[in-house]
Amino acid sequence: MVNKVILVGNVGIDPEVRTTESGVKVARIRLATTERLFDRQANEAKEHTEWHTITLWRGLADVVDKYVRKGTQIYVEGRLRTREWMDKDNNKRYTTEIMADVMNLLGRRSDNPASDSASSGYGSQQQAPAYGGQPAAGGFQQPAAQQPAAPAVPADDPDDLPF
Repeated sequence: MVNKVILVGNVGIDPEVRTTESGVKVARIRLATTERLFDRQANEAKEHTEWHTITLWRGLADVVDKYVRKGTQIYVEGRLRTREWMDKDNNKRYTTEIMADVMNLLGRRSDNPASDSASSGYGSQQQAPAYGGQPAAGGFQQPAAQQPAAPAVPADDPDDLPF
């Protein structure tokens, strides 16, 4: 079974970052994704904005705390999680959120509102420490220049199969 969400959008409000009693950092952000559609009958473009609640733990929460502010464009991969809770009137309520596994900062440094307050460490891609159960790169990948290049295969090599 697959439970996977991929989003690219803009952060709508400054992140809410907390530390649990056990010392684990958790961040919650609201992400807006906008879908642009053209209505041929009305001959006009229409937009539909969807708001998503995203929860990030440990190393990803550290990155959010340092570099993400309202207006920051981010890429998020994660999974849907629905929680059940009781409101103040004792009614059963449900909340669906995205538990992030990967988060990448997008755009240029000058586009990021947090770049004014954080003078170092913000790059297009960085490697973050891994924490139990999180992806090895903590959602960040090393730049392509540091990854080993694939060996060159001559164009007439009969073993160069497309699968």
